[in-house]
Amino acid sequence: MRKICVVISARASYARIKTMLENIEQNENLSLEIILIGSSILEKYGDISASVQAKFKNVFKIHTSFEPGSASAMAKSTGVSIIELSNYFSNSKPDIVITIADRYETISTSIASSYQNICLVHIQGGEITGNIDEKVRHANSKFADYHFVSNEIAKKRLRQLGEEPSSIFNVGCPSIDIANQLKKNRSLDFNPFEKYGGVGNIFDIKSNDYLVLLQHPVTNENLDSELQMSKSLEAIKKTDMYAFIFWPNIDSGTSGTSKAIRKFRENYFSNKIHYFKNFSPEDFLKLLMNSSCLIGNSSTGIRECSFLGIPVVNIGSRQNGRLRGSNVIDVNHDINEIYQAIIKCSETETNSQNLYGNGNAGFQISQILEKLTLKNDKRFIDIL
Repeated sequence: MRKICVVISARASYARIKTMLENIEQNENLSLEIILIGSSILEKYGDISASVQAKFKNVFKIHTSFEPGSASAMAKSTGVSIIELSNYFSNSKPDIVITIADRYETISTSIASSYQNICLVHIQGGEITGNIDEKVRHANSKFADYHFVSNEIAKKRLRQLGEEPSSIFNVGCPSIDIANQLKKNRSLDFNPFEKYGGVGNIFDIKSNDYLVLLQHPVTNENLDSELQMSKSLEAIKKTDMYAFIFWPNIDSGTSGTSKAIRKFRENYFSNKIHYFKNFSPEDFLKLLMNSSCLIGNSSTGIRECSFLGIPVVNIGSRQNGRLRGSNVIDVNHDINEIYQAIIKCSETETNSQNLYGNGNAGFQISQILEKLTLKNDKRFIDIL
């Protein structure tokens, strides 16, 4: 039986590949191991370990994070992750290691596995995002022996990077699988206050339009993160609409983003706002499907929301270069721009677009993993 080891470093990464994990675990020819590192096991950033361990058999936790908020902490956490994952792979001896997308810790998975001649698979290579994320994504692609990409444009970019065509599989994004499962039943069938707690006033969301704000720091704009978040919050305030506000990820600048939320919460009391750390992937999409729009800079707005036809106000540079649908309105960190875009979203219907797959990526990936020829060396393929 072929052993597949998947390293997850953040709550968002789990949402990206959950259906892939389910299909690998169900495949009788594959054995699944899941390693949780980084912010995925930190309570402050939405610890997912309990929910992952409840669903999957072989789940292991490795603490690798330094105190967040600075660029040096990102570098140190990556270094610790290389050491810890190297030890784990040396003992576990997986046949294939999978690294996900572009979070800074993911490069540690690529280094620790490749240096031990373990076949490496990269999910979501060939996409453009900017800042440190793009550097990490393309570096992962160069380490990887195989690639599961989300669209044809990403596949072409990997060819430009000199990757072997036969090693690239356009399967779509596994996160679209969840969106596809929920597409036929868009009802909000849970009470977010009872299920997730959070902080703030409790209100009747089924009879009120509401907004969802999820905004992360941008690593090369980390010194501006507090100001950037404060402008988004002021735009929410200006609408006087009900809103759910989620805390940011662990990237450099997170202390500034979090500080802006705390100051807003303490200085502006509203009976229309509630604050949460984290939802399950399914519940977060259900919340979005019943909202007026998603606001911020999460890739969920680019991927799942395009598939589900959910309006999105995308703020700033974090998603620059990403393939996006007509559901997205791009704005700067400007209170009035954000406010006007929110109003437009609340008054406009959007259509579903299949930019990142049709909703069967997880199954496709599990079938391909079963048959891949294991390899751990590669050459640059010239396309000139």
